[in-house]
Parts: sequence; C-alpha cells; structure tokens
Amino acid sequence: MRRLAVLSFHTSPLVQPGVGDSGGMNVYVRELVSALAQAGVRCDVYTRAWSADLAPEVVVEPGFRVVHVEAGPRAEVAKEELAALVPDFTDGVVDHIRSSGDVDAIHANYWLSGVAGHAAKHRLALPLVSTFHTLARVKAEAALDEPGGRPRADAEAEVVACSDAILANGREEAEELRRHYDAPAERIEVVPPGVDHAFFSPGDRDGARAALGWADPGRISAVGGRGAARHPVLLFVGRIQPLKGLDVAVSALAELDRSDAELVIVGGPSGAEGPEELARAVQLVHDLGLARQVRFVEPQPHHLLSTWYRAADVVLVPSRSESFGLVALEAAACGRPVVAAAVGGLRTIVDHGRSGFLVEERHPRVYAERAAEILDDDELAARLGAGGAAAAAAYTWPTTAARLRRLYADLSARQLVQC
Repeated sequence: MRRLAVLSFHTSPLVQPGVGDSGGMNVYVRELVSALAQAGVRCDVYTRAWSADLAPEVVVEPGFRVVHVEAGPRAEVAKEELAALVPDFTDGVVDHIRSSGDVDAIHANYWLSGVAGHAAKHRLALPLVSTFHTLARVKAEAALDEPGGRPRADAEAEVVACSDAILANGREEAEELRRHYDAPAERIEVVPPGVDHAFFSPGDRDGARAALGWADPGRISAVGGRGAARHPVLLFVGRIQPLKGLDVAVSALAELDRSDAELVIVGGPSGAEGPEELARAVQLVHDLGLARQVRFVEPQPHHLLSTWYRAADVVLVPSRSESFGLVALEAAACGRPVVAAAVGGLRTIVDHGRSGFLVEERHPRVYAERAAEILDDDELAARLGAGGAAAAAAYTWPTTAARLRRLYADLSARQLVQC
C-alpha cells in the first residue's frame, strides 16, 4: 500500500467526540488511521471544510493527514442539507487524489461519504471499501426517523452494490447488510473496531472519583451535598439524541428508587433533534423528582472518558439501535459492568451474565433491576467487571489496522466490482 484515501465527509476526526454530530465514527476514523499510519500506510482523511479558520491540510502525525475540502459554506450545515454538497466534495477529493497520484484505495465512512466514494471509484478506477456505521433501513426498523429517509436508503443500496468490500463491525451488522441490502456475503468483511488500552483499562473507582474533583469520593450531586463513600453512580455516555435512549436511563434511575443513587450524563445534544431531546430529558428529570440525583456533564476529551468510566458503578447503554457500541467496549475495558440494550453490535460487545447484562425490553424497570443486581452484590460487580476487561482485551486498533491493511492491498490487485 502506498496511500489510502479515507472519506469522512460530514464530520472530522479533529473534532472532539460528543460535540454536534461527532461521536463514535470520529473515534473510529482517528484511531484507525493513526494505527494504519503507524503500520506504514500513509493516509489522507478527506472531510468538508466546515469552519473559516481551517488550514487546507493538517498533519496529525507522520502518515496521517487531514485534508479540508471546499463544499458549501465554511460553516456548520444541517445534516439533512449535506447531501446537496456531496458533488462538490467529490470533485475536490478527486482533484486532490489526482494531484497526489499514489492512492491505492478509497475507504468511505457513512452513507454520504459512500456516495462520494462511489463516484470517485468510477472516476479514478480505485477499489472502494465502505463502512456505514449506521443504516437507514435498520433505523427505520427501530422506528427512528432519519434525515433523507428513502433517498438515503436507496443511496446506501447503490453503494453496497458497487463496493469492493463492505465492512461490518460484527456479525449482527453483517446480517443486517445481507437482510436489508442484499449485500453479497463474499464482499462483507467483519472487522471490529478496537480500543486504546493505554487509556481504557481497569482502575480504582475512588481514585477516579478523586481525580474528577468530586468533593466526596462517593457523592457528586449537581446541587451539592455529601454522602457515604459507597454512594452508587450510574453513568450514561453519548450524544444526546433519540437514538441513544437517554430517557430510558433517566427513568431507570427513578425505577431504582434509591435516594443515594445518582446518574451522571456525559455528552451534548446532537443533530436537529438534539436540543429538543436534551430539553425533554431535563424536563423528565424534574417531573420524576430527580433533580438532586442527576448531573449533566459537557462532552469530554475522548482520552479522559476512561476516568469517568472508572468512577462509575454501572454504565447504561440503552440505545434503540447500535451498529457496534464503542461506549460499551470502552466501559468494559475499564472494568465496569454494562447494562445495555440487546440490539445490533451490543449483542456481541456485552456477554450477558459475564461482562454485564443485555436487556431485551425497553422498559426502564428492567434496566433498574439489572443495575440493582450489580449494586447490591460486590462479588457479582467484580466478576462482571473482570469479565468485561478480559473480553475487551481482544479488541485493539493495531489488530484492526493489520486486517484492513491486508484487505486494501488485496483489493488493489483485484478486478473492480462494477455496478
């Protein structure tokens, strides 16, 4: 491999996850490209120039460069309006690749990048690898409204049909690609993301709470006050949008019916529905009389999230849909039990009864019951935490990069798939 073109049209790996539309995909692109660069694959990450003060190119580390492509205004653009900017983005990517002249493959992330990658594949005669991260038809199945609706699903189908390889984070996503998009099994590659174990590893809970500056090792009330050192903490990490199920986490705290328990929410509103979802969550907190037991925390730098995981007793992941579930993996790597929805990639990440619990129903009472089991049994909590850390050890970015490096090289020697 000489060089890989990575398309990340709508969100940049330079942006902090948890802000706006930045989330797990940002982490995926940044960590994967860093691992590829360290393995000797030079990578250009193409993203839309979204701010007036961005340099044309930013070198993140040797072999890892971010290229800002002019497409629409240098300003934030609503996600539902981004599709109209894809042609300009595609032109910019193609021009830059032609000027460098040594690109061997294109790796597109998300459907908008997939549309650009599909066009660039034909114009440049390069193999296309696609990672969708989320799928419109899967979201529709979960009764989630998605900007673009049918046009997005149709575009995804076209990209699937012409991709030389389609990456799935796990078996569940591979099955969804086959079931909803008739993706050829021989072109689906199951390559899970990794986790940076230098940051995400088990650690002392009280030490983590002290590092966060909590006045009492066991109490973090948003309105002050102190409690016992064994004060239980539930943690929710993620963008605040309907997909992530924050309302379930808040209601689960109410169902837990423990005045000494608190829920810490780390993340900010995301997408067009984000502000409304945040307002709805705040109102729910007050309606349930939980104002003294819930704390909202602004998005944190990714590498600092490990301290928040270690400070918690239980991590809740009540997503309505999840292609992988990076939060669950990071929490497990930090040795914290996870109670998660039994959807998508979470079925693989969470080993029910060994690293946490999977919840089939969306009823908050079930989440509360599972959380109570962990909070009331120190031996169970320790066993689940150790089981999660052991399972998470198998997920590393160098392993992911090594598999993809071989795939890219193999595809560059094959005849391209045609529409």
